[in-house]
Amino acid sequence: MKRIGFIGLGLMGRPMALNLLKAGYELTVYDRNEEKVASLVEAGAAGAETPQAVARASEVIITMLPNSPHVREVVFGENGLYPELRSGQYFLDMSSISPITAKEIAEKLREKGVAALDAPVSGGVEKAQAGTLACMVGGTEEAFAAVKDVLGAMAASAVLVGPPGAGQTCKLVNQMIVGVNIAAVAEALTLGKKAGVDPENIFQAIRGGLAGSQCLEDKAPRMFSGNFAPGFRINLHAKDLANVLETSHELNVAVPLTAQVMEMMQVLISDGHGTSDHGGLALFYEKLNSLSLQQES
Repeated sequence: MKRIGFIGLGLMGRPMALNLLKAGYELTVYDRNEEKVASLVEAGAAGAETPQAVARASEVIITMLPNSPHVREVVFGENGLYPELRSGQYFLDMSSISPITAKEIAEKLREKGVAALDAPVSGGVEKAQAGTLACMVGGTEEAFAAVKDVLGAMAASAVLVGPPGAGQTCKLVNQMIVGVNIAAVAEALTLGKKAGVDPENIFQAIRGGLAGSQCLEDKAPRMFSGNFAPGFRINLHAKDLANVLETSHELNVAVPLTAQVMEMMQVLISDGHGTSDHGGLALFYEKLNSLSLQQES
């Protein structure tokens, strides 16, 4: 399969689409922002005026959108994909949405002979640009095998974790762990600095031990520099945690740590930091303790 459609050219979607072009796929793109489409056309893609036009031109259709309502609108809304979908196509939603929505879309598309996979990613903008995202996939083994090479153009790893909806569940788990981990890094380093120990020295001392993690490696330097330009925005992480809480309530699962991190993020969003990187959880502790982890130059 060489003809790919891509819908959603935001911070993550644009570099993912560019990597598909670099891999030699014939790409048709759509976004509500015409300038974003034009940018991809300059890079070698074909532009589409509607999602339906993407469906007509593509064997595999990829969406990378903010949340469940946006995916529903692109699939079933006015000028949406659904009327133009045909048997034998693959629908690959790489957005982070509700597992319930992912299952519903998969069931509806199955009626038209379209194999739907939910394939959310982790890694942020940097790894999207490098083509080294981690992808967690829900769908059938047959559909996964069919699109694995397409995923390989955007991700360093792609793992089939279960049936439709399982990829989104896995992403929720990922976001829970990431959010709590970043908060713990900020909280602990704040204590260290308050006690008079240089946080950068603490970072160097603990990074090779059990407390070491990718979150520590990626986010502690941001906290020291005060650079919270978005790799993954706080408001998007909060959206994911809202899906976590919705799912946990449906399943009657207690998630108190996640709920607390969600409240921290709500404070930061209210303070105008919603578009900051989620490493900006350090700013919550700065506000709480009147102490910044940013190092003086």
